[in-house]
Parts: sequence; C-alpha cells; structure tokens
Amino acid sequence: MAKKLFGTDGIRGTANTWPMTAENALQIGAAAGRHFRNDGSNGHRVVIGKDTRLSGYMFESALTAGLTSAGMNVLLLGPVPTPAVGLLTLSMRADAGIMISASHNPHRDNGIKFFGPDGFKLSDEAEAEIEAMVAAALQPAQPNNIGRAKRIDDGRFRYAERLKSTFPTGMRLDGLKVVIDCANGAAHRVAPEVLWELGAEVIPVGISPNGFNINEGCGSTSTRLAAETIASHGADVGICLDGDADRVMILDENGSVADGDQIMALFATRWAAQDRLAKGTLVATVMSNLGLEHYLEGQGLHLERTAVGDRHVVAAMRAGEFNLGGEQSGHIVMTDYATTGDGLLAGLQFLAAMVETGKPASALTRSFETVPQMLKNVRYSDGQDPLADASVKAVIAAAMADVAGRGRILIRKSGTEPLIRVMAECDDDRLLAQVVDGIVAEIGAVTKL
Repeated sequence: MAKKLFGTDGIRGTANTWPMTAENALQIGAAAGRHFRNDGSNGHRVVIGKDTRLSGYMFESALTAGLTSAGMNVLLLGPVPTPAVGLLTLSMRADAGIMISASHNPHRDNGIKFFGPDGFKLSDEAEAEIEAMVAAALQPAQPNNIGRAKRIDDGRFRYAERLKSTFPTGMRLDGLKVVIDCANGAAHRVAPEVLWELGAEVIPVGISPNGFNINEGCGSTSTRLAAETIASHGADVGICLDGDADRVMILDENGSVADGDQIMALFATRWAAQDRLAKGTLVATVMSNLGLEHYLEGQGLHLERTAVGDRHVVAAMRAGEFNLGGEQSGHIVMTDYATTGDGLLAGLQFLAAMVETGKPASALTRSFETVPQMLKNVRYSDGQDPLADASVKAVIAAAMADVAGRGRILIRKSGTEPLIRVMAECDDDRLLAQVVDGIVAEIGAVTKL
C-alpha cells in the first residue's frame, strides 16, 4: 500500500474516504485478527468500543467482520470512552482493544485506535506489522475456526466503578455544583452518572448525541456552552470532555478555561507534596508552554518533553517509570489509575483537590503565568514537502535567531491532516506575531507554486 495507514494516534480520516472506508476497515480487522491470533487457536478475543458518530455503526460492523473472519472473538461494548477500552481490554483478558473514534474531530471524520493486551496503545512496531498485513494477501480462518461476536452490556458500568474507586476514600462531592459537558460523545451517559453518584449536583450539557453533533459547539474544543451554563446556574466548576472523553478542559466558577498545562501543573505540585510524583518528573510534549517548564523548575521538579501525541507521552512514562504526564490539549495520563489519557478521571482528581483544599476552582487553575504562545496551521497538498524548500528553511532559521534566548519555535507536520503547524513562544508579543506570520507566509507561498 503506497499510503501510510497509521498516524500519530491510530488511523483517522473522513468517513467513506480512504483510509476510513468500510472495505479498508474490514481488511484492517482481518489483519489485526491475524496479528493477535498468533497461535491459531479460537480462544482469542478483542473488545471494540466506539463514540457516537453515525459512521461508527459501519466501522463497527466492518471491523467485526474482518476480525471474526480471522478467527477472533469480538466483544462489542457500544459507546464508551476511549480510556474504558484500554481498561476493559486488560480487565477482560482480551488480546486487543479497538476504539472507533476521531476524538475531537467533527462527525464526518472517524478513526481506529488499537490497544494491546496490557491496555496500552500499540507500539509503532506492532502498527507497522498490521499495516504490512493489510497490504498482503490474508488467509482467512478455516470455516470451523471463524470467530463469534456478542454485545457486552455492562462495559459502561465496569468503567464507572473503576473511576469511582480512584476517588479518595470517604470523600464526597456533596455541595458542589458541577457542569459536565460531554460533547455529545462517548461519555454522555457515564460522566453525569459518576459525578452524581459521588454526590455532586450535576448540570449536564452535550448529552444528546444524534450521530452528527459530536463536538459541535460543545466539549473541550468549544467551551462557550459550558461557560454560559456555569454562569446561568451559578456552578462551582465545569468539566469539558471531547468526543471520546480522553481529554479535558476545566472551567472555573467564572467560566475561565484551564488547559492541560495548568491542570498538570496543579497535579504535579500536589503529588510532589504528597510524595506521589514518581522521580519528581512530569512528562509533557514539545507543545506545552514554557511557563509550565519554568514553574516546575521553580518547584524543584523536572519536565520531560516528548513528541506530540499522548502515545509518545505514555511511552516516555513507561520507559522512565514516571506516573504523570499529558498534553496542553487536555490529555492527562495518570498511570497509577489508567493506561491512557482520561478526561473524566482528570476531572475527578481536580474536584478532589477542590474538596481537600476548600478552595474555589479559580484558585487552582492558575498555577503559572503562560509565556505568550501563537499557533497557526498551513495546509498543503499531498506529495508536497514545503519544509524541504530552501526559502522556507532560510525564513525559519532567521526566525529562530530572532527569538533566541527569549522563546522558542516549533514547526511540525500534523500526523492526522495535511497541515504544517507553526508554533512559537516569546516574551515579546510583537516579535512573536512577526516570526509566526513570516514563516506561515513563506510556507503558504511555496505550497501555491
């Protein structure tokens, strides 16, 4: 296959367009089945979850057909958050887990994420093996060895109980008024249930999925609805999840937003004070703000940076035996409790901090002052490589020289779209805009040649 299937977080694209077609999903399922059913026996199983996109039905059926054709037994969880798939893959002794979701993307997109038997996302090597099998001629299982599929009705409840078990023993949320925005996505039922069962007064929004409205004007990428709901109900705090609930934004009682960097800063310092932060280290990506790095240094803590993508964060955490990491975008990974980013879990930990300290959300969401940051995207056509152009290289080099000692510049290709992301941080707003706009203009000029 000429094109590369796997990006920074599984396979993703527009539904009914390569690589996200039913035909391709069937092949992917068959290849994954062959990869995980490596001894030829019929005792192998895979769990499949999905979010609320209309195309989820199509991909669920196609993947199931491919997997069973390879002899895998399929357990269908229905709509559940991505972290629930990681949890249930491990707890149900499955050989693999699959989440059908395009995370924070609009409904027209979808994706396929794989988890290994340990509940963690697959390595690059495992993904490469599956991709090679997709490109090859696959031998289906013998008729007597075709797999079975069945619905699992209690997956959501298993996940909910696991979440509640992470909350401090004896602690309750009584007296807290919490807005929870579920982005019309995978957590639209479980998130309000968990918060209510822990004692909160819950004001839910984004809980009416129709297949088309996931992430639409709601959720972690569009927090206005939650902010307005906080104001109209006089709520204490807001928790905004994305479509598959693996990321979160926290809103204080005034509707102000705290991103992943601020949430990680709070958790890191609290865990360090409790002697819970492994090796005094937080793991974050190159996109996290310089202000976070400076803040942690001032607390005697260390920031370990990785490439963009929560799977790279988790890989670094496992390699270094660290237990806290995440992304500015709101993926918060706590390996003491979960195998991947979990927005609702992070929200519960924030609420626990509110209860323990007796402080309002606004006192906990501003641990540090951010260094001014600007991010712009430039779209390019397939086959182009604007970053290899000599004029673009020259402009980037000059910009880096301009901000040396005052900030940094990061330029990378998106792993899920034909975009070049230009990010810079600088203590001078005017210089910041100048260098970013200059790089964007030059890349734009090259892509139009």
